[in-house]
Amino acid sequence: MKQKIKKNDKVIILAGKDKGKTGEVLKVILKENRVLVSGVNMITRHTKASAQSAGGLVRKEASIHISNVAHVDPKTGKATRTGVKQLGNGEKALVAKKSGEEIRRV
Repeated sequence: MKQKIKKNDKVIILAGKDKGKTGEVLKVILKENRVLVSGVNMITRHTKASAQSAGGLVRKEASIHISNVAHVDPKTGKATRTGVKQLGNGEKALVAKKSGEEIRRV
């Protein structure tokens, strides 16, 4: 299934312990319908020391289901649904349904 949320998009969390937080999408996992969002759904991993890194507690982002995130409206900063709009020069853009503001080119 094609997703509208892509890497580097600004999203807001709709459900869970981090509800209301915003962040940038770091990675989209299409097969599992999940996304990694910077600074959201942080977990602690106990890691063993290796040649590249020291061991200890490492805090990192865990994936969150794509249905629990939504694009941020550039005008209001709130969650919005999105649509595709044809621009004058033939290009397409992803736009916020609430304000009509352009989110990114498609």
